[in-house]
Amino acid sequence: MQRYAFVVNVVPDLRDEYLRLHAAVWPQVEATLRACNFTNYTIFILEDTLFAYYEYVGSDHEGDLALIGQDPVTRDWWTHTDPCQTAFGQQAQEGERWRAMREVWHLA
Repeated sequence: MQRYAFVVNVVPDLRDEYLRLHAAVWPQVEATLRACNFTNYTIFILEDTLFAYYEYVGSDHEGDLALIGQDPVTRDWWTHTDPCQTAFGQQAQEGERWRAMREVWHLA
């Protein structure tokens, strides 16, 4: 099992929309994540910053990410959620929204 964490900001005017969408994530989006070996996927919010965490239990993370990106329902979901997000921090790359965090400690 591998742990992944990401951070992004919410567009302040779209914060309520983002929260509304995530109050009822589309079942097919959740099914695709599960089928692609994602577990314990959680998104937290603090002010206008989102923190996402998931555990990956498969053997081909990049391949499973590609499968998620090919799912038409997930792609449609992203057309609703992506506009609600903006990059976190001053070192974000062009076009980057969710930024990967590096794990520095874990209590097992």
